[in-house]
Amino acid sequence: MSRTLQRLIKLANKRFLRSLECPRSLATQQTYAKNEEKDTHFGYETVKESEKEQKVHKVFENVAADYDIMNDAMSLGIHRLWKDYFMCKLSPTDNTKLLDVAGGTGDIAFRFLQYVRNEGHKNCHVTVCDINTNMLEVGKIRSEKLNHDPETIAWKEGNAEKLPFEHDTFNAYTIAFGIRNCTHIDKVLEEAYRVLQPGGRFMCLEFSHLENSYAQWAYDRYSFQVIPVLGQLIAGQWKPYQYLVESIRQFPNQEDFKTMIEEAGFRQASYENLTLGVVSIHSAFKL
Repeated sequence: MSRTLQRLIKLANKRFLRSLECPRSLATQQTYAKNEEKDTHFGYETVKESEKEQKVHKVFENVAADYDIMNDAMSLGIHRLWKDYFMCKLSPTDNTKLLDVAGGTGDIAFRFLQYVRNEGHKNCHVTVCDINTNMLEVGKIRSEKLNHDPETIAWKEGNAEKLPFEHDTFNAYTIAFGIRNCTHIDKVLEEAYRVLQPGGRFMCLEFSHLENSYAQWAYDRYSFQVIPVLGQLIAGQWKPYQYLVESIRQFPNQEDFKTMIEEAGFRQASYENLTLGVVSIHSAFKL
């Protein structure tokens, strides 16, 4: 056998052996990537980043039907005042195209439609985007009962970290009590910036940190000892409301969140505390 033929046979054998090793190599890489995946928080529980979205989705899938009733019970109805004030701070005008993210049950969207109707503003529209189909279905049913013009409101399933909209589509963006449930808050802010038109306004209403340590102590006692009990009594759900309480404590404080908003590219970032800082309204512009 010639040396050339021997070399060709050896080369072919090597390539064959490498082809057999490829599946093992790929499996090893996948295992390695999984092991290297970052941890994040799900309330006080530490989970992999890929697990959090599914867990949060399950929480809101379970509580969707009783979500609005529980909001009234947990906040003693004050959440309605917070949301009303939030819409007044947004102050939509003619031609406002609002994207309301994580707004499945429609609380913010309906306030927007009521506001522009009362003020006589023309050519306004709101798109409600939520990752959870159950929440969107609750919102659609509520909207039909309120006889909203379907031409003024749209419903879209989508992830706040990867919005299904083109660049520069909206001139206003709101997210109320939703951003703390997202795995990557920075990505949510980047997406908000991307879909807003130049001059567009970002507004976020979210639970925050109280200004007074004694008030924080009392608020913590109420949150951990009363809210999960209410969840069990009213919605038959303890764990989802335990998570919701814990997730509030994991959210950045007002100054840290303001910095994150600025790092996403927004300008004129500011915040206003409501009810001693139980919640805060964050505002910024894409300039």
